Parts: sequence; C-alpha cells; structure tokens
Amino acid sequence: MDFQVVKKFIYILFYLIISSQSLCYSKDSSFKYISSIIQKNDSVSAIYKKCLKLYNNKKYREALKESLSLVQQIEKTDNNILLGKTNFLIANIFGKINNHQKSILFYKKNLLLNYTNDLSKIKEIKRLNDNYAPTLLNIGSQYQYLGKSDSAKYYYKKLILLPELNTKQSSIIATAYSNLSGILFREKKIEKAKEYALKAIKIHRNNNNKVNEASALNNLANIYLIEKNYEKAKEFYFKGVNLIEKNSSSNAFKFKEDLYFNLAWTLYKLKDYKAYDYQEKSYAIKDDLRDKEIRRMIEEVYAQQKVNLEKEKTNLVTEQRKLLEAEQNKTNLYLGALALLVIIISTTIVYNYRLRQNNLKLKLSETNLLQQQNIEKLKSEAQIKILNATIDGKEAERKEIAETLHDNVSALLSSANMHLSATKKQFSQNTPVEIEKTQSIILEASQKVRDLSHNLVSSILLKFGLEYAIKDVSKKYSNSELTFHTSANNINRYNQEFEIKIFNVVQELINNILKHSKAKNAYINLKEKNNQLTILVKDDGVGFNTSSSSLKDGGIGLNQIEARIHMLNGNFSINSKENSGTTILIKVPVSHKNKKSSKLTSVS
Repeated sequence: MDFQVVKKFIYILFYLIISSQSLCYSKDSSFKYISSIIQKNDSVSAIYKKCLKLYNNKKYREALKESLSLVQQIEKTDNNILLGKTNFLIANIFGKINNHQKSILFYKKNLLLNYTNDLSKIKEIKRLNDNYAPTLLNIGSQYQYLGKSDSAKYYYKKLILLPELNTKQSSIIATAYSNLSGILFREKKIEKAKEYALKAIKIHRNNNNKVNEASALNNLANIYLIEKNYEKAKEFYFKGVNLIEKNSSSNAFKFKEDLYFNLAWTLYKLKDYKAYDYQEKSYAIKDDLRDKEIRRMIEEVYAQQKVNLEKEKTNLVTEQRKLLEAEQNKTNLYLGALALLVIIISTTIVYNYRLRQNNLKLKLSETNLLQQQNIEKLKSEAQIKILNATIDGKEAERKEIAETLHDNVSALLSSANMHLSATKKQFSQNTPVEIEKTQSIILEASQKVRDLSHNLVSSILLKFGLEYAIKDVSKKYSNSELTFHTSANNINRYNQEFEIKIFNVVQELINNILKHSKAKNAYINLKEKNNQLTILVKDDGVGFNTSSSSLKDGGIGLNQIEARIHMLNGNFSINSKENSGTTILIKVPVSHKNKKSSKLTSVS
C-alpha cells in the first residue's frame, strides 16, 4: 500500500474519531498529535534507509551502530513493519562479520513479529511475511556455519513447508532444498540428498532462473562425482554449462568456473582428453574474476583516496581560517597577557621565596629527626650485638665446661671406678667397707657430673640433633599438671652452633611456660620448608599483656630471645591476651651441617 494513501486514510479515520468524541478532544490538537506520529515514522524510515545504504556499501560497523540505535526509536512508534526490517538488517550485519550467534538472535526477534492472534493486524502480518521465508533460510544458514546441522535442518524443513507464493519465495525454498541436500549428503543419506537437489532444480527451472538452476545442477553432479558415477556427473555438469555458457553476469561467471573445473576433473577420471580444455576454461574465468576483483579494489582505493583528499582540502581551508582568527585573537590578548604575566611573575617570586624558607625549615626538622632516629637505631643495634655477644660467650663457656666434665672429669671418675673394681677382685670374699663406700661415692659423683654436663649442654642435642633434644626436654618437664605436646616435620641435622642457639631459645620459652603460664597444655611444633625453620610455641594459660615488658624473670627473657632471633636474620612474633593463652611464632633461615645432611625419622 502506498504511504500517501495510508497517510490520507489515517487523517480520515482520525477525523471520524474526533467527530464522535468532540466533547472530549479538540480537532486541532488531535491533528497535531497524528501529524507528530507520521513525522516520527518519516524520521525513522529515513534513518533505516541510511543504515541500509551503509550496509550495501559494506560499512558494517557504522551500519550496526546506527541500526541498534534505530531499534530503540522504532519501539516507541509501534511500527512493527520497520522494526522487523531493522532486526533483519542487524542480523545480516552480524552474519557478515561472522558473529553467527547474535545474527541468529536478531533473526529470531524478527521471526516473533510474524505471529499474532490479533485479527486487526492481519494485513500488517501479510507485509511482515515478506521477510518470513528469508529469515527462516538465514537462521538455518547461520546454524550451518556454526556446525549445528540439526538446528539448520529444523529451520530448512519449516521453510520448505511454506507455499510457493511467488517467484522470490519459491527461489528461497529452492535454496533451502539445496542446503538440505548438502547436509544430508554429509550425513551419507545419499538418496534423500538427490531428491532435495532435484526439487531445487525443478523450482529454479519453473522460475526460469537458469543461473540458480545451473548451480543446483552442479550440486547434484557433485553428489554423483563423489559416488564415482562419472557418467551421470558428466551429464549434469554439461546441462549446467549449457544453461549459462553465454550468460556474462557475475554470478554466472562464478558458477561457470566451478562447473568447468568439476567437469574437467570428471572427464579426467573418464580419461577424456577434453578435460584439459575445460580446466583451461575454468582457470581463464578464475583469472578474469581475480582481475575484476583487483580492478574493483583499486577503484575503491582510488575513490576513497579522492574522498580523503577532498576531506583534507576542506580541513586545510578550515584550519587556515582558524589560524587567521587565532592570530587576530592573539594580537588582542598580548597586552592583557603581558600585564597578567607581570603580576603572576611577581606573585610567583614572593610565593617561591616564602616556600623556600618553609622548605628549609622543614628539611632542617627532617634532618634532625633522621639523625635522632639513626642514633636510636645505632644504640639499639649496639645493645643487640652486646647482648648476643654476652649470650654467645655464655653458651661457649657452658659448652666448654660441659665438654670438660664429660671428656675429662667423667673419664677420670670412670677410670677410678674401674681401679676400685679391680681392687675388689683381689679380695676373695671380705671386701673392705671403705672400698664399697668409695665406689658408691664415685658412682654418685659420675651421675652428678653427667647431669651437670647435660644441663649445661644437652648431650642428646649434640648426638641426635634439635628434634630429639626438644622432645626429650618436653618429656622431662611434662607432669600431671602440665603436658607438653611436641611435633616435628622435615627436621634435619643443622650446624651445631645453630642447633644450640635454637635449643636454648625453645628451652627458655618452656621455662617461661612453667613459671608464668599456669597452663594445662603446651604445644611445640617444628617444621622446615624451603630452607626456613618455623617454630610454633603455644599454651592455654593465663596469657599476658604484650605491651608490657615486665616478663623478664630468669633466663634470657623475651626481649633477649627477640634479639637472638634478630641476629639469626629471623622473625619473632608474640600473640597473647590475658586469660587467652600465648602463641609465639619464630621463623629463621636454617644453617645445615653439610650439603648431604641426613634426615632423621620423626619420633612422637
């Protein structure tokens, strides 16, 4: 229906409405309202034509942007016909840029507009149906691109059930038959594929569309070619060639190239020397098409270059005009700018002078603060070094005394005991009481020497290492009121000095638990990972305020422990609250005894 006729019809209809409802509305305002609707429709129609032009010029990005914006405008006008066309155009654009999922989405939106139960819209639906068949075909094609053959077949089969209302729709149905033929052939349903191919040929023949008929014949011949039925393939290839041999259209040229090439291959298989003639024809058409494409591309580039040159000329003229205007403005502003510059410079000089004075004061304060911090740091480091030197001296002294007691005094006592035992054998039965008492005193002295040596430096630590020494001391200090739970993971033998230092730290923490914690359970966990020893000491006792530094009774104290860990390049942290127990975490880099240190089996 012509738009002008529709426009007149709307005016007449609206006039009748006004006549019947003259008490409610004024005639002038109603005509203004309907005029605004028509103007909106005119506006969106113009935008649609612009989008379609951009699409035809292969400016897909711009066309997509404009079309998506247009959809929002059309939805306000209830123009379903234009909305369907725009959705169809957007779907085509997404198909061109290979975004098949979104293409399907917009085709389906268009498809929904083709259904209604409102009898008043039946004429509009008839117009929308102009896009119904192409929409079904394109949805099937997009699914075919995505490799979803079942979905593609579903829409193709819906399409071939439509009536052949006109030549355009019957050609679309024929295309669906051809596509179905290809899918079924890949699914090895050969006979059904041939049947659909023949239906496509029949429709194109009835429409007198020789180019598409030749394409369909080529598809059917390809099936016979794959089946190695070369004579039948040859027959259909020749039929296709005869239909378009004298046709010089671009589509005919493309189909002729395929037909000649396929025919050449078929004749080659039949050992017919004419195969080479058709192959040459195929190559000639292919070269001609390539030349045309190259010429088209060159013309496009040339045309674009001309457009760009024109734009550059226009931009150059505009820039020159702007430059002249800018020069005039500069001349007018120079005097004012000069005066303003003098004021700014004067203000800046004064400001910089004051700022420099403030900066000097600030730098002086910062320097004094840094010096004070450095002095405090040096004092702290000196105290830590003195403390560690004192502790190292004590440990060395204790080790030396322990070694003397063990290696000399203990050996002398053992030797004296052996001599007394030998003397006792010289008496037949009546051994003097003095000898028995002397031997008893020597044994008691030996035991006390061993205990003293062990207290100074654990012999288990020296012989078996850190893990066993800590487990031994935990076992020794466990009783009915306090139980120590010890676990170790991946603990090796380390440098002896390192082991002694760590053992003394753990022993001091155990002493603190015994003296201050009032705990029922204490946990000691040792773990080595990535050359780092982690020690976790935890109890369920009364805890203490970590901000207080009063906990220094006996031993080396927590501050001294922290200093010791600091000198070992480790980390020391305490987490404790009153009546919530205490957790101490120590992490130190390990110092192995040697590169091939043996790993001891953990003992619970």
